[in-house]
Amino acid sequence: MPLDASTPLVSHPQAPATDPWRDPLALLLASTGEGVFGVDLDGLCVFINHAGAQMIGFEPADLLGCNMHDLTHHSHADGAHYPVEDCPIFNAFRQGLPCRIDSEVFWRRDGSCFPVEYSSHPIVDAGAVRGAVVTFVDITERKRAADALQRAKDELEERVGERTLALATALKQVRELAARSEAVREDERTRIAREVHDELGSLLVALKMDVNWMDKRLSEQEQRSAEAAHDMRDRMRCKCQNMSRLIETAVDNVGRIITDLRPSILDHQGLWAALEWQAQEFVQSAEMVLDWRMAVADAPEPPEPLAMAVFRIFQEMLSNVGRHAHADRLGVHIVVRETALELVVQDNGVGAPPQAFEAANAYGVMGMRERARHFGGDIEIESAPGQGTRMCLTVTFPLETEAKL
Repeated sequence: MPLDASTPLVSHPQAPATDPWRDPLALLLASTGEGVFGVDLDGLCVFINHAGAQMIGFEPADLLGCNMHDLTHHSHADGAHYPVEDCPIFNAFRQGLPCRIDSEVFWRRDGSCFPVEYSSHPIVDAGAVRGAVVTFVDITERKRAADALQRAKDELEERVGERTLALATALKQVRELAARSEAVREDERTRIAREVHDELGSLLVALKMDVNWMDKRLSEQEQRSAEAAHDMRDRMRCKCQNMSRLIETAVDNVGRIITDLRPSILDHQGLWAALEWQAQEFVQSAEMVLDWRMAVADAPEPPEPLAMAVFRIFQEMLSNVGRHAHADRLGVHIVVRETALELVVQDNGVGAPPQAFEAANAYGVMGMRERARHFGGDIEIESAPGQGTRMCLTVTFPLETEAKL
């Protein structure tokens, strides 16, 4: 509809005054949190915002006409002189090369410095460079965070390296232990084979010869006179008695070999009787005095796998005493508290430095510890030269339901 004189006019809000917006550059410099300053071709400050002046400890008016390199960029972080010829800020207008640097410092009025990230860009007017504009920001917190991150990274890498080395060492020890265990098993097979061949084999050969002799003499018996036959019967009775002794010896050897492989007392009388039997057998053969103490009243019998492990660990402890201790007294103390077993073997021998039991070739100790760890147990060894050795096995019996599982 066309407007006429009677049509009312719609009023609009009045536009704001433009005076506060007449210098947008000044507003921009005042509102930014970064430091901004300009230098002429002589490096003298022609303007600087309040944030920049505050960062280096000045008022903006104090910096106008000052050489900014001499004032705030004169030295490196270590205090070494920073030649103005090398300054990237001045190269912006000397060579027309913009730059962005975050590896240097600016210096404050009080003589302290702070890490800074700055950029310098040449100001070109009518094709000629008139100076440069520099923006900078204090990156102290960023550097601190980066340093903390680097330290954490270095510590992590160090820990990973240590753990990797530990795992590699453990893997090497496990491999050496496995090889040692296989060698021990092979030696044991060889020993058993030798005993079977040398002892049982010779006994069986002697028995076979005696049986052949008996067979031959019996076949000739009818041809002898009564007196000769009577005399031969006496000789055959002697031969039978000798064969009986050979058979008894063979039975004893078989029993000894079986006991070496697996003590029958462990199956028939349990772990406690087997431990005492082994201790008595050891001190008798080693000619040592035994201090035996065992408190296992009402203690449950451990499950068969654990009982065998404890027995084998005990055998290895005694074997170490026999091989290395040169002792004349042996103490064996066994106690069970609820379901926790503590077995201590202590001698009065020559002892050894603690590191001897942690050596890579201490296969006996490694084997004992592996057996104990398999059942959640542990072995502690205390020893010193001239003070004997104390070995202590601690292990917890599994609950009845766990044992059944």
